[in-house]
Amino acid sequence: MPPIRFAMRGVFAALLIVALGWGSAHAATDPAVKTSTADHSKFKELEGPFATGPDVTKACLACHTEAAKQIHKSLHWTWDYTNPQTGQRLGKKNIVNNFCVSLSTNEPRCTSCHIGFGWKDDGFDFASEANVDCLVCHDRTGGYKKFPVDAGHPNYVEKQFPPGKVWPAVDLVKVAKNVGQTSRQTCGACHFFGGGGDAVKHGDIDSSLGMPDKKLDVHMAADGLNFGCATCHTTTAHLTAGSRFATKAKDDHGIDVPGRDDGSRATCESCHGMAPHKDDKFAAKLNDHTDRVACPTCHVPQFARKQATKMAWDWSTAGKLKDGKPYVVKDESGHVSYDSMKGDFQFAANVTPTYRWFDGGIKYTVKGEKFDDTKPVGINMISGSADDPNSRIWPFKEFKGKQPYDTVNKTLLIPHVFGKDANAFWGNWDWGKALDAGMRDAGFAYSGQFGFTDSVYLWPITHMVAPKEDAVKCGSCHSATGRLANLPGFYLPGRDRFAWLDLAGFGLAGLTLAGVLVHLALRIVASRRGR
Repeated sequence: MPPIRFAMRGVFAALLIVALGWGSAHAATDPAVKTSTADHSKFKELEGPFATGPDVTKACLACHTEAAKQIHKSLHWTWDYTNPQTGQRLGKKNIVNNFCVSLSTNEPRCTSCHIGFGWKDDGFDFASEANVDCLVCHDRTGGYKKFPVDAGHPNYVEKQFPPGKVWPAVDLVKVAKNVGQTSRQTCGACHFFGGGGDAVKHGDIDSSLGMPDKKLDVHMAADGLNFGCATCHTTTAHLTAGSRFATKAKDDHGIDVPGRDDGSRATCESCHGMAPHKDDKFAAKLNDHTDRVACPTCHVPQFARKQATKMAWDWSTAGKLKDGKPYVVKDESGHVSYDSMKGDFQFAANVTPTYRWFDGGIKYTVKGEKFDDTKPVGINMISGSADDPNSRIWPFKEFKGKQPYDTVNKTLLIPHVFGKDANAFWGNWDWGKALDAGMRDAGFAYSGQFGFTDSVYLWPITHMVAPKEDAVKCGSCHSATGRLANLPGFYLPGRDRFAWLDLAGFGLAGLTLAGVLVHLALRIVASRRGR
């Protein structure tokens, strides 16, 4: 086929794919459903051979000419976000968390989940189109995996990590010829394993969502609606809706109609509307709740329902040795509860969320920001109250940490925990050197004095939506010891009582009863006299 004719065919196919929005919810995970007008296995440009991932990207860009430029504008690429409400510059490059602490100085490990190739230090070229990884999102073979410690590259030759676990080389030609729309598996390749392992970080996002049943998630159930991630997190020009950095706490718009509205499906209301309860005898009362109660509050009764999630990480205990060597301890469920290189962990399954008033406002403790070390530091701090009509009761995973901080400057510290230098530090369990190197490379001041502070990170819970029959029951909240027992600022029937009101009520009831009894006695006396 002449090159110009071939290119025109590819461009035409690409335009149709974009126009169709990459298919239906069922097609998001079912390779048997064909929505693309192009069969990539027939493209000569994809016959290879390809030495590296960037070589494949160059072939993709021959037809998909604007794809990399679009990716460059996405949060998936920049890992950099400025919150329009607070003005804070956020993203993985700018915040400190209480999991692996920070991207800075540890790039080759952390960026194994970046949507690009080669981000190993601050010299990464964010303007390079060839550095965009097309395959990581569009692989349909299940055989494309990024090597955990190679800055976003897959294996081009067989390697091991950790020693003894073999990672085979990726067949780039096979993957390139079998690309297609995104799926739960491609999104999950990074999002399921955030924080260092399966189910570790989010609590409501893990590998069990790869093929869930209806009891776990009614939307993504493989034997039901079979939604892919992009069904709700709609994507236009590679810009994906929905972000934990700017969670919409209350959607007052309601149903989004493609072609008339923005087409976003990143809120429950965008599909279900403002009065979602219909086929229920209590529908009117349930709909009365939606202005103050977020949908997941009732419809995600527990998270981590298939496998345990990490709930706490104490870095301060790292460095213990057994017989002069580092060691690992596992709990009765097989989860690591202690690791000499990382400290103590706590895991839990079927966790009842923590509930907070939330208006969508989130402020993070960013690098270099001072905090009050007399109380636990909020990695993120949400705003909202019962007095605010824009606030709703939301469910969260409350993750607790204990991490290093500068006792003089009152700032969170960034340890260097990966790479050759880090291996030297941790081999000798030298926190001082690890922190000195981390803060120096990150470009932040460090007094040289460190301690450990408690920290809290709140993760909004939105996935693992249970069937309606498993939704939270009324009495689970409307009781003195219920889920909302400690949520302040409002009167909740069944939970709250006012002594004076109770006394007045009982008093009135007593007077009413007394009046009835007196009236009854008078009627009896009067009737006897009448006879």
